Amino acid sequence: MKNFKYILLSLLFTGVFSCEIEEISDPNNPSLVDIEADATKSDILLLITGTEELMRSEIGFYYDVLGILGREYYFFTNSDPRYTGELLGKGDAVLDDAGFYGTRPYAGRYKVIRNANILMTAMANTSETLTEAERNGVKGFAKTCQAYSYLLALNLQYQGGIRIDVADTENLGAFVGYDAALGAIAQLLDQAYTDLNGAGSEFMFSLSSGFAGFDDPATFGEFNRAIRARVALYAGDEAGALDALGDSFMDLNGDLNAGPKHYYSVVGTEEINPIFRAPDQSEALIAHPSFVTDIRAGDTRMSKVTERTETAVLDGLSGDYDVTVYPSNASPIPIIRNEELILIYAEANIGTDNLEAIDALEVIRDAHGLGAYTGGFTDTDVRNELLYNRRYSLFGEAHRWIDLRRYDMLQTLPKDRAGDDVWTQLPRPVSEKE
Repeated sequence: MKNFKYILLSLLFTGVFSCEIEEISDPNNPSLVDIEADATKSDILLLITGTEELMRSEIGFYYDVLGILGREYYFFTNSDPRYTGELLGKGDAVLDDAGFYGTRPYAGRYKVIRNANILMTAMANTSETLTEAERNGVKGFAKTCQAYSYLLALNLQYQGGIRIDVADTENLGAFVGYDAALGAIAQLLDQAYTDLNGAGSEFMFSLSSGFAGFDDPATFGEFNRAIRARVALYAGDEAGALDALGDSFMDLNGDLNAGPKHYYSVVGTEEINPIFRAPDQSEALIAHPSFVTDIRAGDTRMSKVTERTETAVLDGLSGDYDVTVYPSNASPIPIIRNEELILIYAEANIGTDNLEAIDALEVIRDAHGLGAYTGGFTDTDVRNELLYNRRYSLFGEAHRWIDLRRYDMLQTLPKDRAGDDVWTQLPRPVSEKE
């Protein structure tokens, strides 16, 4: 349940950055200045809880927007035509630099980064007695959360770049391009991993049940390496991806759904899953028709969609299947799963050891009812098999748009109406214009 003091703190960061942060007026709670100058251990623990909480901030917009841009699904709603208009490039529509679909998921990521910076400043300045291992654990946690948040912001902005140097909110660093940003994120993850390796056997703090199994320095380090493998893959560093996977939680024989998650609940004041929509409603996430027409016979990933009683129609678009990746509004949302790690492993081996890549892909195929691979062995053959499996294994997890962009294949996405466009990146938010 959310703590009142945390709510007061979180209200300070409703913008991406703020040059004027007012003190908290509640006489029973310290100001931000006090916390940064000499935080109590309780303040530090509260900031850690807040950092994990903020990782969920506006995350529903991130998944929905990337799902729509990647033609995984439509969002049919009469309350806002931009979901079927601007995001799909209808007619003369273009993306708006003040549009919620770009500003909210972007701002949500920088709330995490800002909160983690406050956390590390507070820990550095506290007069509380903390061991070196405890300090390393906090730094490893904070930097990993920051790196993940930077990566999601970069996924939105792509070649437009992002700010990395944001610790001083009154003197923000310049925007850096895509490749440089990936390099900075990788470096931050490596720093965090070094911190985690010096954090002893236990954290001084607790995480939500979403991080069950990843809630001590060693296992949180495996999560760190999983994200590091994703970053390496995006950077075209296959050897680096394989190296990171070796220290991650990847398990070719393990549960494909294993991995840390964003926690949701219908109890009390907890947040509910922002992506879940009840099936067969007029406001709905509608699977793109190509999801059904392109899936192979016997592929059990068809269970990620459910046929409607009537065709949904809106704005010249239509579909017969609801997206039902999440069965309820209390379902957790994965941050990264073992299934993705196995697919990263397969991709990183293509071109150097295609047989090893195929072995990994057969793990995925077997799990979803497709059996042994019977295709060709060229790089192109194996890569096409990879992309098919990434499409269906990671459906609804905000990957397809990024994957096709990585392979310069966005032109293969369907345009459902004359004049529709497929966008490469979102515009820099208007609040960030230099």
